[in-house]
Amino acid sequence: METIRVLLVDDHEVVRAGYRRLFESTDDIKVVAEATDGESAYQRYSECNPTVVVMDLTMPGIGGLDASRRILTRDQNARILVFSVHENEVFLSRAMDLGILGYISKRNASRVMIEAVRCVARGEVFIGQEMMPHLLQRKQSDDGERLANLSPREFEVFRLRAEGKSVNEIAELLNVSPKTVGHHHTNVKQKLGLTNSSELTRLAIRMGLVTP
Repeated sequence: METIRVLLVDDHEVVRAGYRRLFESTDDIKVVAEATDGESAYQRYSECNPTVVVMDLTMPGIGGLDASRRILTRDQNARILVFSVHENEVFLSRAMDLGILGYISKRNASRVMIEAVRCVARGEVFIGQEMMPHLLQRKQSDDGERLANLSPREFEVFRLRAEGKSVNEIAELLNVSPKTVGHHHTNVKQKLGLTNSSELTRLAIRMGLVTP
């Protein structure tokens, strides 16, 4: 039996420790590396060449979506399983559009994690049962359609601005110039039909992307 090598990415030590113990209870799954944010996840991927990346979405710095985009740009065959508190069609659609193979919610992750990891390791798609309504009935609201028009980088800038990060803070997190962030921010507001950051934040809250 070939061992499934896992890179475990989450910013909470308690969460990582819990899933590490869960994986250690199996004969075929081994955690070979851990990361606490998206930037270190990208670096660890290159170093340890895991079979599956188990990726949280909301972390300090660049989020799990942007980290996954970078990993998949480097290796289009990367197998990534998202486990997240976000149960909505926006994050699910973004993840699937990137080429992420699995998506499960944290509230059910402990029950299905082993099955999900094995499935994704085989190169198969695994969507948690709790996510199926969002997969089958994606909202076609005006807000949803506008968000779908954002590029991956624009979506990341949108999310970080909605969380209250400044242009300079985002530039440092994404390792780009403040001018580039400003350009993306302008595009985001134009595509979403917004005039200021307050409207942007309200939209993100309404869509369940950030917590009020």
